[in-house]
Amino acid sequence: MAVTIALAGDTMLGRGVAEVIAHRRPRPLFSQAVRNAVGASDLFLLNLECCISDRDTPVDLPGKAFFFRAPPRAAGVLAELGANAVSLANNHALDYGPDALLDTRLHLARAGIRTVGAGATPEEARAPLVLEAGGLRIGVVAVTDHPAEFAAADHRPGVAYADLWHEDVHTWLTDTIGRLARTTDMVLVSVHWGPNMTARPVPHVRRAAPALTAAGADLAIGHSAHVFHGFTHHVLYDLGDFIDDYAVHPALRNDLGLLWLVTLDEHGPLRTEAVPIALDYCHTRLVDRAEYTWTADRLIRACAELGTHVTDEGDRLAVDWPRPTDPGGLTPSAAPSRPAEAGKEAGGRGTQPPQGSAVRPGDRSGTAGPPPPAVPRPHLPGQPSSHRPGVRADVRAVGTRGGAPRRMGDGPSRATRDAVVAGGRAPRGGRDPGRRPATA
Repeated sequence: MAVTIALAGDTMLGRGVAEVIAHRRPRPLFSQAVRNAVGASDLFLLNLECCISDRDTPVDLPGKAFFFRAPPRAAGVLAELGANAVSLANNHALDYGPDALLDTRLHLARAGIRTVGAGATPEEARAPLVLEAGGLRIGVVAVTDHPAEFAAADHRPGVAYADLWHEDVHTWLTDTIGRLARTTDMVLVSVHWGPNMTARPVPHVRRAAPALTAAGADLAIGHSAHVFHGFTHHVLYDLGDFIDDYAVHPALRNDLGLLWLVTLDEHGPLRTEAVPIALDYCHTRLVDRAEYTWTADRLIRACAELGTHVTDEGDRLAVDWPRPTDPGGLTPSAAPSRPAEAGKEAGGRGTQPPQGSAVRPGDRSGTAGPPPPAVPRPHLPGQPSSHRPGVRADVRAVGTRGGAPRRMGDGPSRATRDAVVAGGRAPRGGRDPGRRPATA
């Protein structure tokens, strides 16, 4: 038996999106085509990058500049879209404090949506979730590597936190994955890892990924960069964004993302599909042809760097993974099994990945050309235009200082770092009055 699981990355329902939701007659956040793509799955999981609450006091955390909160009716929006479960293990779950986090869990539960990665105690935050679909039991674990201040503690609600930047993967996490692997048919690990606006997985993410799969994860599901990354058989390094009101980076194009559909059985992933989507201002739709071409080329190149060859099927990008019993071993479209894959994922000690374009219809190159022009997002009162001219495209050093990752409170704030990476000045008072923040 096999199940198809739809996966969406950072889903930010605060700020401008919250205004749309709160409107007396809100316009749809997602096109019917996106809804149809989600509806083709057996389960739908996403990373909810905001709290759901009507509390109005942001948390007082030095260096934190962005605070995302959705109104209570947002839970119904997600339920209508078909969300079965959401991860709360990220850097915005506690933007309005621990009480708002508990509100989030309550509103989602009332809407019939399960949560993972946060709780009233460390044990509750770290507790896995078990879902059932297609006669299979699917275990889900969620964790974030930032910020440490949001970690659940005794007598303090919070998120499941693990310092992946400087340390090996914590034993509590690998032990949880191992126990879950012994009692379920498959294990998914949702990880909010790494800095914003990176074009490929950073070293500590590459280092942590094989530890998760070695512990028993059938699929590691990453998010945080706001930009989709390449993938291997058992690791989706970054899903990208699903909906937001962010400014658009002209080179990285964080407004062009992917909805993921992964078919798995008890042996692991059988097929990975990536459906290109476009994030307009507070609205997500399927891409047009020019956007599709750019998105496909970029994903194909990113996957080639990781040794994965992708097929362009015309409306989505896909890889069919061989079953363990396939005669003749691996096929050209397959990533190695997990033990062999670990060397590459750890970052550079394994065999160099093959280069070149993937299997594609026609004779298009596997090299991405210039991105299609961004569609300017509406200029609402009090909210400056999200189109940001002059943003610097070189993001190789994002979130690092002398090779060490920056964390909240370590050097410039997250808002300062994002502004500097974008080629602008650090915002004062947590917001640049002339620009909408591109990342958070």
